[in-house]
Amino acid sequence: MRAWILRTPAPIEEHPLELVDLPTPDPGPQEVRVRVTVCGICRTDLHIAEGDLAAGKEDLVLGHEVVGVVDALGEGVSAVHEGERVGITWLGRTCGACKHCTAGRENYCAGFQATGRDLDGGFAEYAVAHESAVLSLEGIPLPEEELAPMLCAGVAGFCAYRLMEPAEGDTIGLYGFGPTAYYVLRVARHLGHDVFVSSRSAANLRRALRHGAAWAANAAEETMPAALDAAIVFPPAGPLVELALEPIALGGILVLAPVAMSTIEIADYSRTLWGRDIRTLYNVNRRDAEEFLALAREIDLGLATEVVPFAELQDAMVRVKRGELRHANAAVRVAEPTAADDTGT
Repeated sequence: MRAWILRTPAPIEEHPLELVDLPTPDPGPQEVRVRVTVCGICRTDLHIAEGDLAAGKEDLVLGHEVVGVVDALGEGVSAVHEGERVGITWLGRTCGACKHCTAGRENYCAGFQATGRDLDGGFAEYAVAHESAVLSLEGIPLPEEELAPMLCAGVAGFCAYRLMEPAEGDTIGLYGFGPTAYYVLRVARHLGHDVFVSSRSAANLRRALRHGAAWAANAAEETMPAALDAAIVFPPAGPLVELALEPIALGGILVLAPVAMSTIEIADYSRTLWGRDIRTLYNVNRRDAEEFLALAREIDLGLATEVVPFAELQDAMVRVKRGELRHANAAVRVAEPTAADDTGT
């Protein structure tokens, strides 16, 4: 099979990925082989390719927004069937036995292995994954290229939403409005929340209003029109934390979604932090992923995605890094679906 592998991390402009021929993998016990049709391109792929985030194995196949069709089952697999359209997310494998795994909090498992970081991912014609990491995409009426980013930005956004523990009718705030915040906004509006969005981008503010935000402005320049019950910060900007805490009512929750963040300073503990909680998003779990995909069968979560040919993957990653995409998301077309594939629409 054709696959892009990372041997030595380097700036993506130096093209550190190599297109090679590898043996087509066979699934082991409890594993599923997926014929990949589309794989999203995430900034986390860039961080791994460039060495900012260490790869967990040699000759790694990146890619954790994997969409394809099950074409082989290992011994003991019962959760999926051959021919089913499925997705593979960042959640690749956990121990299944620790206190976190048994409590449905497998994202905190010390043995957490990530797709496209510790395990080979979807920048290849075939991907093998444990059946617990494979999610059905049947019944979601979107093209494959729009499903792919939902497996990272969409699932992660919903995990952050769940961490806020919003009650019916709560007002929530979103700081930053990229694809992840878009999915949260769409879900939150569907579930009856008013959503206030803060961004420095005029285009993003217009987009937020178009998709249902009750208020959209730069919170550093304009005061939120009402108190928030909870909020999420998406950019890795530490100074945003206290700004986001200020409008949150007592008992409210602030969720920090980035993997890394610049220095956080709380200048006025009593006024902005006391009586509020701060939580961080740490990986993703299957329960939230399944809930999000169930909602995707009810809500139009389509978001324009730029699709590039498999051979042009690295050039597309350069454009992702430089912010030169025509759309918010990008995906690589690995193979065309066949007439025999179940499209799920």
